[in-house]
Amino acid sequence: MPNRLAHETSPYLLQHADNPVDWWPWSAEAFEEARRRGVPVLLSVGYSSCHWCHVMAHESFEDEDTADYLNAHFVSVKVDREERPDVDAVYMEAVQAATGQGGWPMTVFLTPDAEPFYFGTYFPPAPRHGMPSFRQVLEGVTQAWRDRRDEVAEVAGKIVRDLAGREIAHGGEGVPGEEELAQALLGLTREYDAQRGGFGGAPKFPPSMVIEFLLRHHARTGSEGALEMAQDTCERMARGGIYDQLGGGFARYSVDREWVVPHFERMLYDNALLCRVYTHLWRSTGSDLARRVALETADFLVRELRTPEGGFASALDADSDDGTGRHVEGAYYVWTPQQLRDVLGDDAGLAARYFGVTDEGTFEHGASVLQLPQSEGVFDADRLASVRERLIAARAERPAPGRDDKVVAAWNGLAIAALAETGACFDRPDLVEAALAAADLLVRVHLDEHARLTRTSKDGRAGTNAGVLEDYGDVAEGFLTLASVTGEGVWLEFAGLLLDHVLTRFTDPGSGALYDTAEDAEQLIRRPQDPTDNAVPSGWTAAAGALLSYAAHTGSEPHRTAAERALGVVRALGPRVPRFVGWGLAVAEARLDGPREVAVVGPDPADEATRTLHRTALLGTAPGAVVACGTPDSDEFPLLAGRPLSGGAATAYVCRNFTCDAPTTDPERLRHALTGH
Repeated sequence: MPNRLAHETSPYLLQHADNPVDWWPWSAEAFEEARRRGVPVLLSVGYSSCHWCHVMAHESFEDEDTADYLNAHFVSVKVDREERPDVDAVYMEAVQAATGQGGWPMTVFLTPDAEPFYFGTYFPPAPRHGMPSFRQVLEGVTQAWRDRRDEVAEVAGKIVRDLAGREIAHGGEGVPGEEELAQALLGLTREYDAQRGGFGGAPKFPPSMVIEFLLRHHARTGSEGALEMAQDTCERMARGGIYDQLGGGFARYSVDREWVVPHFERMLYDNALLCRVYTHLWRSTGSDLARRVALETADFLVRELRTPEGGFASALDADSDDGTGRHVEGAYYVWTPQQLRDVLGDDAGLAARYFGVTDEGTFEHGASVLQLPQSEGVFDADRLASVRERLIAARAERPAPGRDDKVVAAWNGLAIAALAETGACFDRPDLVEAALAAADLLVRVHLDEHARLTRTSKDGRAGTNAGVLEDYGDVAEGFLTLASVTGEGVWLEFAGLLLDHVLTRFTDPGSGALYDTAEDAEQLIRRPQDPTDNAVPSGWTAAAGALLSYAAHTGSEPHRTAAERALGVVRALGPRVPRFVGWGLAVAEARLDGPREVAVVGPDPADEATRTLHRTALLGTAPGAVVACGTPDSDEFPLLAGRPLSGGAATAYVCRNFTCDAPTTDPERLRHALTGH
């Protein structure tokens, strides 16, 4: 008998709809039921491509005895962290404060007033490695609830008070300047892994937002050290097992320091951010590797994650059927020497050398993750293309990983920005069209009549959860990028509507601090607020970047002031923890550079000279530069006002900090004006 999750749109919740556990979705009704029965709430938070979420579900939530115990002693609530990042953030903060670590699945026990009193992540079905079994935890919580209710209430109240005291009271004093950005670069240099690329040890995550800062810092200052860290990290990731050497696109992270063995789940946000980073690296250096990876990643996004409605799905699972009916992590992607021989025949030995496939294996059970060691010259181009085609065809016969078809507004905003820029830089109008289709879906399905965003949709149907700050910031970023790339001012208008909500519903009017949820959103035990980047730009820094770009487009002083007030926290955190405010540092680079405002006017946007100037502007490396393109009489972009043609020819204007260069009709002069330093 399906439980209450059967009517949800989240693929993760639907995966649990047939569990014997009597799950509730997050709702006031669930907590009212706990209050009525006088029992605690078990809150279980995860997401569809989470490996250990699947493991715990199979071991515990599909077990009849465990389910019977849960149903008798708890109200069980299941949350998709991707649909409700606010719920996830509040309770993850409590888990991390209490245990010093966090992760998913997240397991939290709450009072009927939603106050947490006991925490954990994955619990095994039997005691192991010093961890109690899940059943032992359930019995211990039940006993404490029955026999020591006052103590439980006291613990829960203290936790809530401690969380309330963590609120960030202000955006910081002042904005990041030359000194803070130089200190941030120095901090990154100390943490940089010069032998392997990237920052820190294992597990190693793609540092997309930090690389964006490094590229912008190099563009503004000419720092070769910043460029070297960005370029070396990008090359090592692209040659490692974290990158799919056959189909393009990146896995979530590497379990080792060398980028060899990935955690195989593949997320929309990682690939959107990295697609844009590699495009920007190519724009700065002309690297053939960066060009190839940017385009292959863009093609992966469109081929593997695009939904029939034109949006982009959230993720591909790490696990898939290994051919024996068992779901095994990485089964779709890894190869043994024998599997290469079966597919490639005489080419197998060279392919093993080229892709780093060994007899011992680099993964599990003698299998290897394909890499690209320094092995140029092993194949000629035609033979390599044949090898790749045969391997791709053979892999396509394997059971494919599952896909989470949920469309998340914020992550689609990141994909829109990436595909629009990649399409423009590499003259791939099909990628720009894919970005436009996703933007159209967001407008049609995710925006209501008041320009308020819904967080998710599935199959063209909007979910019920309100958009959070990262949705408004990232979607506005995507729309602003589309406006620059397409010359269609409607996207600037939509971005402005979203950013109006940021100013009025997410910003503290006194301090300028930003909250992750709107002032009229559901009230949790704490209003979540986090300026640090994680897997994606924080809502705080994403909004700051979009506000700054919109101000450059329109001259709006309130938007620029809001961006600068938000950047105060980056001034405080950047020199101390630069890895965790990479996007904020990138926005600060744009502010220091202006950002530059580029207006391209022509007799006709389709005119070849106009198109050449427009593309030249988009290829500029000046940090965060905004571009408007249209006819002199167009009212779609404020930057075009009062910009006449020069001698009847297409003309470009470059301004920053209230000062404009002389207009030019020469693409080379425009290119020179838009180098960062």
